[in-house]
Amino acid sequence: MLFVCSGNSYRSPVAEALLRKHSPQGVEVDSAGTSPISSISDHAKEFLQKENALKHLKKNPEGLETKHLRDYDVIVAMEMKHRFSILRRSPECSGRIEVWNISDPYDTSAEYEEEVYHQIKTKVKELAERLAH
Repeated sequence: MLFVCSGNSYRSPVAEALLRKHSPQGVEVDSAGTSPISSISDHAKEFLQKENALKHLKKNPEGLETKHLRDYDVIVAMEMKHRFSILRRSPECSGRIEVWNISDPYDTSAEYEEEVYHQIKTKVKELAERLAH
C-alpha cells in the first residue's frame, strides 16, 4: 500500500501513519511525494499526536522516484494529478491506483488543515475495514 501526494509532508504521511495504526497486521504501508519537501508538517504531527498515532509517522518526506511502484498492490493518489505522475513512471500500475480527491491543505487555514485531516481519517478507516475482510 502506497499513499502519494505532492510534498509527502501532510496528506500521504498522515494516511500512512493512520493506516499503520488501524490496519491488520502484515499490511505494508508507505508514502511518497511527487515533489517532496524538507519536513513533515507540524500540524500533521499535532493531529496525529491527538490520535495517538504519532509513533507511526515517518521521520522525513520521501520522493516517488525512490519507490518501486510495481511492488504495491494498491496505490492511493490524493489527487488526479498524482495518478498521472504515477502513470508516467509506471503505466502498468493503472489498475492499482485509487484516487481520493483530497485537496492539499498547504498554505491554507488551520481549520482547513483539520478538515483535510478528518477527510483522510475517514478514508483510512474505510480502507482499513476493506483490508480486514
